[in-house]
Amino acid sequence: MTTDTSGPQEDRRLRTYQEAVAIITGGASGIGRALAEELSRRGAEVVLADRQIELAEEVAEGIREAGGMATAAEVDVTDFAAMQSLVQNTLATLGRLDYFFNNAGIGIGGEVRHYEIEDWHQILDVNLHGVVHGIQAAYPIMIQQGYGHIVNTASMAGLMPAPWSVSYAATKHAVVGLSTSLRIEAAALGVRISVLCPGVIDTPILQSAGKYGKMLQPIAPEVQRAYWRRLRPMPADRFAYRTLNALARNQAIIVLPSWWRIIWWINRLSPSLGLHLSRRFYSAALKAMLAEGDGYR
Repeated sequence: MTTDTSGPQEDRRLRTYQEAVAIITGGASGIGRALAEELSRRGAEVVLADRQIELAEEVAEGIREAGGMATAAEVDVTDFAAMQSLVQNTLATLGRLDYFFNNAGIGIGGEVRHYEIEDWHQILDVNLHGVVHGIQAAYPIMIQQGYGHIVNTASMAGLMPAPWSVSYAATKHAVVGLSTSLRIEAAALGVRISVLCPGVIDTPILQSAGKYGKMLQPIAPEVQRAYWRRLRPMPADRFAYRTLNALARNQAIIVLPSWWRIIWWINRLSPSLGLHLSRRFYSAALKAMLAEGDGYR
């Protein structure tokens, strides 16, 4: 199914961000919510796509009450037909699609020796297949328009080793590779591709990991929160503000907070040094968790 996107010549360009149309998966909370709110402040109309439809409706209502334009849509990113419908319905209603944020994701924490095969299937379905579904739904429309920007949320775990998050790292490395490779193809067709690689961002996943994935080892919530605090999480609204500034410059790989770029550079310049530092950090983190609680097994 295709939709006629022809229109005035002056309309056939990406809008940054006034009067743009943006779909954000995982838009009801965390990074997705912060991006939606910041986009709306900059004049974009946003569609918050999420399985948590009640929360998405609440966020969309808050945006509208603040003078912005937002709607909510219930969608499961693992369902390709649902993703296609999301894109086609948005196009039919709003007439264009400037941005598609593949942001929905989950995390699985703990050592791989505790995994079941279902854990692998779950995280691959959401974090990798969900991104593929978003691209496959939005990319043809953007090619037909002659403009558009697909933004995939990866992680610093996609740029460095991430023990205790091995399956998460596998999906995020894949998203980085997918994004940087597609960026080269897409540029010739007028479509932009960027990938977000956040360090630690202050979002609900830090407070309630079980709701957005699972922890396979019994680490007390207060121990987890103490661990994340040591990594200086960036407020989600500040992350969104700086991310949109970087996307306006068509930056390919966006690493925030900026101090995480040092770790990225180390891993690029000397992978062996990166592995050495990751082993030391992993050992120190385990000791800290043992010192703060008896949850580690």
